[in-house]
Amino acid sequence: MAMDTERPSDGIQTESGDPPRLVVLSGQSGSGKSVALHELEDAGYYCIDNLPPDLLENVIAKTLMSRQALYHRLAVGIDARSHDLDLTSVVEQCRRVREQGVTTLVMFLHTAEDVLIRRYSETRRRHPLTGGGTSLLDAIRQERDLLAPLSEQADLVVDTSRKTVHELRSEVRDRVTRHGGGSLVLLIESFAYRDGVPLDADLVFDARCLPNPHWEAGLRDRNGNDPAVRDYLERFSETREFVQDIAQWVGKWLPAYETQNRSYFTVAVGCTGGRHRSVYVSEALARLFAAAPRPTLVRHLKLDPGNPDKS
Repeated sequence: MAMDTERPSDGIQTESGDPPRLVVLSGQSGSGKSVALHELEDAGYYCIDNLPPDLLENVIAKTLMSRQALYHRLAVGIDARSHDLDLTSVVEQCRRVREQGVTTLVMFLHTAEDVLIRRYSETRRRHPLTGGGTSLLDAIRQERDLLAPLSEQADLVVDTSRKTVHELRSEVRDRVTRHGGGSLVLLIESFAYRDGVPLDADLVFDARCLPNPHWEAGLRDRNGNDPAVRDYLERFSETREFVQDIAQWVGKWLPAYETQNRSYFTVAVGCTGGRHRSVYVSEALARLFAAAPRPTLVRHLKLDPGNPDKS
């Protein structure tokens, strides 16, 4: 079942005059939910962590529906610390609150299993589902299964496996707080195939078929934003055709995704190292879509200042 995503308010407004906005944040323990909630709090959201699922509707009634300016933005964290989870009820409650005119986003943070194990080993924290002979790995898998109803129905899934705290805060800021309207947000991101395909990608394009600046003298240590690298890639007709073909495909089919009431759509472009071809193509696509009415973001996973592998 596909969830409806953000839509304009049907008239409910707070004292501030803005339509109310709800973010339901979930994810596995150790995925960065506290970091994301802190960012939302800094952005003016009234935040509640570890809310039992069956209390969500009552909390919404007492906060967002009260029309008080203090609660015009509400973010609630729901996770597996409440062992009696019935997350299907959360999905239904989000549907009902949307029908009442509240702009609603369900955001799920995903982290790879091996990364979670390493994080718990490094911090020596106890996983909330361990105990009674349950190993850490079994607890992680049990929690993943408990949270499946929300992860499968989330409007926005963010993979935090390789993100630093600063990168996660930036992603929340870009994809949640800066674009609160009803328009679909298009994110174009470059990545390195040697790191794996980003889990939040809706469409993936492989730029490894293009000429590689890595093997050209003087270009190896530069990236796809460098004029010399751009000039090199633009010499080849296949580069121009590659960008145009992607732009035409996305431009043709993106409206079909919008009819599904999606709020976010991610186009990922990869190359071997994630620094030259994928960066160039992502930037070129972002320029082509800049004139569109929907917001467009561009992100380079290997060039982010917080990425330890950026060199």
